[in-house]
Amino acid sequence: MKSKLHLLFVLVSFTVFSQELPPIVKYPPIVYGAGNQSWMISQNEQNYLYFANNEGLLEFNGTNWKLYPTPNETIMRSVKVIDNKIYTGCYMNFGYWTRQPNGKLTYTSLSDTIKSKILDDEQFWNILKYDQWILFQSLNRIYIYDTKTKNFKIISPEKGVIKSFSTKNSIYYQTANEGLFEIEAGKGKLISDHPVFKKYTIVNVFTLDDGLLVQTQLDGFYKLTGTALTPFKTAVDADLKSSFVYSSQRLQDGGYALGTVSNGIYILSKEGQLRYHISQSKGLSNNTALSLFEDKDQNVWVGLDNGINCINLQTPVHNFTDDTGVLGTVYASITYNGMLYVGTNQGLFCKKYQSNGDFQFISGTKGQVWSLFVYDNTLFCGHDSGTFIVANTSARTIFSGSGTWKFESVPNAKNQLIQGNYYGISVLEKVGNQWQFRNKVQGFDYSSRYFEITNNLEVYVSHEYKGIFRFKLDKNLLKAKEFYAYSAPKKGKNASLIKFNNSIYYAYKGGIFKLNPATKQFEKEKVLSSIFEKDEYTSGKLIVDNSNRIWLFSKNYIHYFSASKLSNQLKQNIIPIPSSLTNSMLGFENITQISKSTYLIGTTDGYYMLDIDDLSFKNYTVLISEISINKQNQTLKDVVLNEEGRFKSNENNITLNYTVPEYNKYINTEYQYLLEGFQNDWSEWSTKSSVNFKNLAPGKYTFKLKAKYANTILQNTAVYTFVVLKPWYLTYLAYFIYFLLILILAYFVNKTYRNFYRKQEEKLIEENNLLLEIKELENEQQLMKLRNEQLSQDVDTKNRELAVSTMSLNSKNELLAFIKEDLKKTAQDDTKNIKSVIRTINDNITEEDSWKVFKEAFDSADKDFLKRIKLLHPLLTPNDLRLCAYLRLNLSSKEIAPLFNISVRSVEIKRYRLRKKMDLQHENGLVEYILAV
Repeated sequence: MKSKLHLLFVLVSFTVFSQELPPIVKYPPIVYGAGNQSWMISQNEQNYLYFANNEGLLEFNGTNWKLYPTPNETIMRSVKVIDNKIYTGCYMNFGYWTRQPNGKLTYTSLSDTIKSKILDDEQFWNILKYDQWILFQSLNRIYIYDTKTKNFKIISPEKGVIKSFSTKNSIYYQTANEGLFEIEAGKGKLISDHPVFKKYTIVNVFTLDDGLLVQTQLDGFYKLTGTALTPFKTAVDADLKSSFVYSSQRLQDGGYALGTVSNGIYILSKEGQLRYHISQSKGLSNNTALSLFEDKDQNVWVGLDNGINCINLQTPVHNFTDDTGVLGTVYASITYNGMLYVGTNQGLFCKKYQSNGDFQFISGTKGQVWSLFVYDNTLFCGHDSGTFIVANTSARTIFSGSGTWKFESVPNAKNQLIQGNYYGISVLEKVGNQWQFRNKVQGFDYSSRYFEITNNLEVYVSHEYKGIFRFKLDKNLLKAKEFYAYSAPKKGKNASLIKFNNSIYYAYKGGIFKLNPATKQFEKEKVLSSIFEKDEYTSGKLIVDNSNRIWLFSKNYIHYFSASKLSNQLKQNIIPIPSSLTNSMLGFENITQISKSTYLIGTTDGYYMLDIDDLSFKNYTVLISEISINKQNQTLKDVVLNEEGRFKSNENNITLNYTVPEYNKYINTEYQYLLEGFQNDWSEWSTKSSVNFKNLAPGKYTFKLKAKYANTILQNTAVYTFVVLKPWYLTYLAYFIYFLLILILAYFVNKTYRNFYRKQEEKLIEENNLLLEIKELENEQQLMKLRNEQLSQDVDTKNRELAVSTMSLNSKNELLAFIKEDLKKTAQDDTKNIKSVIRTINDNITEEDSWKVFKEAFDSADKDFLKRIKLLHPLLTPNDLRLCAYLRLNLSSKEIAPLFNISVRSVEIKRYRLRKKMDLQHENGLVEYILAV
């Protein structure tokens, strides 16, 4: 029993549901910034989407989400875009939103005009349009609003309204236990009270050529023709009866989308056949679909219990996502004998091609699969464990010496294959009807993930960490010789090597190089290398398909080249699917041609199918969605979109948001802009949907915006013109004021200068007069100086005269004294006569008389000196004054002694006493002091 359970577990574990589904774009609440649940969805003419969300009206323009809270802070239950208004309904309120010139929406309540008629606790779950009337449906009544007369009419069924529906020509509603009604002339008319309509809740009503198609919550579809009700069979009737259908939508192709409470979404054809069943296990964010809506591009939007999803139904890309992890990352795929084989990091899986059957694990292949290769009607599998030959759902090991990367046929040897292994290259050979391992090539032991062989048995090998090697095989494929290691091109991460159009190509970050067979050197191939320019390199993986196309992968595109039929030039084709969306393993990208135009591309969680013949897309319109300005470091302020902007000089920071309202998962829109007046050239293409210009100088600017979708430039160019005004001090009025101020200033400057020069002139005259006066004074001083000099000369003359006189007196006295002494020595007998002579001499040498004469002369020569010295030194005696006078005449002590009739020694004593009286310091000379007085 345990072994049976184990076997069952293994079978379940290695069986994977494998329907290829349309891509699903998931928007969780954290992305759109609103409540979990969205109850109704609508779209306007610009392709903007609107959601009745728990938190309010949610707007999505393909790039940015914007939430407008419900006016009364309740759950918004319904939304419907009609013309240029967005009608919404919530708890006890309904009305419409209109777009303001700045692009924002504002709300106008209609229910406030009939507020007294609104029932307590009433919520409005649906909004319908019929001609000029808008219908707001609650669970109690239907309010009919006439957009022309602005009047209301109310339908109030006794048992309430379960739900309302609109078709092209009619409005229907269902009441509890009564049936299906149609509104005619503003009143309800019963069209069917069939027990089915009394028992089951109707989800939707669709028109048919001969009646109505009614879909119920728990009992599937019914066809109502007249009064006859018959079941409309579908392939999922059993599932629908247990899934509780909550929402539905008729699709543009006539099919149906059904949203359930517990089992995701069913997409049916118009005949009722199942196209897709998409649930949480198959990529949907949640199994509860509260609302469904098909947009203009045939995308199905799903308001889930926890988020919003967009299903790209009409797309050339369909994907299979393995959320269970059983399948793993796809590294290789191939179709063989009606089977699709997928090699992953978990092993080899298969299923019938073009079926919705499950993938089945092929026993014995657990582990990493690197490659799948068909040769001689045999399927080879390169595996981490070696080499397998696969037949239907079984695999047989033929080589287990090391892992096997890939296989190549041997030129001119039909029964031989070369395989690249972890440790070199080895040979497989067909003996009889069986392929088997023959030998390992000696002399080359490097890993050979990428290699190619030429007709003359030259082998080229690319090793990611060592670069490119070349060697030649002997004719028996036993040994490698003539080994050569290339120094250029260099080794590179995710590099690869492949043969295309009988030429060998090598690709790495530095470009794509082609082998020149004459020189055996690699030369850069400009056309292919251009793909990796502008930082587009992600991987050098090269793949050649069955139609002789070479495929390459870059950051934002998938490229394939095919040979031209009329020249040797390669024709390039671009698929605008970025690597960030494809979710491929870098360096291990793989693409397999499944049919003429269908390709399978492996990813880390499954694969996706691409139809290159269906790569046509609608021509969208690029729009500027929002423009904001702000002062430096202040909040943004929205501006009017549809008229020329005029901004203040300090509001010179402008932010522009733009969008292309498209919702394809795998294709990103790229933008290019030019701000005339600020830029000379268009910007580089970028997926960024906003741009900010800071500190713009005053002037006129024109912003031009282009968009590229699916590698096609959209036809329209969005344009916005604005002016950054000059600051007030640079306006024409300011210039005029400046001119007036300059004139006034010039006047006052001129006046000031005139006054200044007049004052300068007056000052100059005054200075000249002063100079003249000074000159006169100088002349007078000069004259005075001359007079003083003359007086000084006169004084000097008198001083000399005085000195001569004094010296004469001195000489006279000396002579008389000498005679006197001689007479004293004469004989005594003549004493009487001699005494008379001596008396006469004494009378003539009287000092008093001499002093009087000297004093008068001295006073005449040096006026008031004696008075000044007496005033300075009152204690001086007449003899002291006399000594001062002699010293003033600069007489020596020897010359002064006769004048006093004393010895020289006595003169010195007099001088000493005079210093004492004058209280002179030792360092001060007496004569110098007296001369200075």
